[in-house]
Amino acid sequence: MNINNTNTQPKVAPPLPAAEHPLAHLALPLERVDYARRGVHFEGHVEPAQVVLAAALMEQEGFALDAVTGVDWPQDNQMEIVYDYFHPALGWRVAIRTRVRRDLPEVPSISHVYPGANWHEREAWEFFGIHFSGHPNLAPLLLPDDADYHPLRKDFAAA
Repeated sequence: MNINNTNTQPKVAPPLPAAEHPLAHLALPLERVDYARRGVHFEGHVEPAQVVLAAALMEQEGFALDAVTGVDWPQDNQMEIVYDYFHPALGWRVAIRTRVRRDLPEVPSISHVYPGANWHEREAWEFFGIHFSGHPNLAPLLLPDDADYHPLRKDFAAA
């Protein structure tokens, strides 16, 4: 075992031919990835306007929602929203990602597709400042009601 391996890039398995890809019938750009390195079996990137369609397709296929979170990319002026799904019967895990402008972080809510997304979206709103349009109650969940900061943004500095 070489402990001095400097190649830190995760290895991604090549996409399977459509006939062999178990989720190829979905209208989503999903790739099979190395679970041991990525923590998911399939990963895809969609436009912000497609997150509701992606959620509906995942729900239709029997996937449950595990988490919705954000990743701050200030050097790119972007926020990434990551939707983690799992299939309780098959054990598959899927991550669907989208990116929005950091200075205008807005994406449609999926809470009408997955009611449990309500709390995940509220948490991402509080901690990253990502606005989920159409959310039924984008109110504080964990931070004080008067909090006007987003502590998981990389430029956050505690007072």
